[in-house]
Amino acid sequence: MQAHFSTVRQSIDLVTWERRRLFEFFRAFSEPFHGVCLRVDCTETYVYAKQHGLSVFLSLMHRSLLAAHGVENFRTRIADGAVWRYDQIDGGSAVGRTNGTIGFGHYPYTADLHDFVQQASAEVERVRGLDDLDRPLSPNLIRYSTLPWLDFTSISHARNFGGDDSAPMITFGKMIEGGSRRTMPVSIHVHHGLVDGLHVAQFIENFQGLLASPESSSA
Repeated sequence: MQAHFSTVRQSIDLVTWERRRLFEFFRAFSEPFHGVCLRVDCTETYVYAKQHGLSVFLSLMHRSLLAAHGVENFRTRIADGAVWRYDQIDGGSAVGRTNGTIGFGHYPYTADLHDFVQQASAEVERVRGLDDLDRPLSPNLIRYSTLPWLDFTSISHARNFGGDDSAPMITFGKMIEGGSRRTMPVSIHVHHGLVDGLHVAQFIENFQGLLASPESSSA
C-alpha cells in the first residue's frame, strides 16, 4: 500500500488568535515544553493486538494518534516562521537495530488500525535494515519512543533548543500485569505555547477511551 503523507494545513492569524499572548510568552522560553507522566490501562488494545498478530507498540501509537486528532491543539505546529493547524498528524519513532543502535521511522496516519500497523510495520523493517540517521523533519507528526524495560515515573528528552520544533513527544514504558489488567506508564511532552494542561487532559481522556475500544475509528 502506498504511504500517504498529508501536509494540508491552515494558517493561524496571530492577530486574532486567542492564544497569541500565551504563544508569544512561552515561545521566548529556552525550554517551552512541559510534560506529565501517568499510567494508562492498555488491556483491551494489548489483547486485540495479540489476537490479530499486530505490533503492540504500533497499535498503541495508532490509538494515540487517533486521540490526538480529536484535540485541535495537538494538531497545531510552528513551521516556516508561522503557526499552522494541520489536517493530519503522522507518527515518527526511534527504531531499534540489531547492532544496538537506533534509526528513525516515519508512519503516515490512517484511521484504520490494521492498515496503519501494516504500513508502519513495513517502515520499521525498512529502517532496521539501514545504518543511517535520517529523521523525519515534517512538523505534522508526534515523536514516539518506547522503553519496554522500564516502569518509569518521570522522563526527559534530548532536544535542540535552537529551532522551532513543536512536535509533541510521547513515550510508552513497561507494561505491568495486575489481576486481569495491564497498565503502562506514558510520558507526554508538549510545547506550552500551543498546548496547555487542559488539552493534555483532553488527549489523555481520548487516548484511554480508544485503548478500551481498539476497533473504534473515531475519538
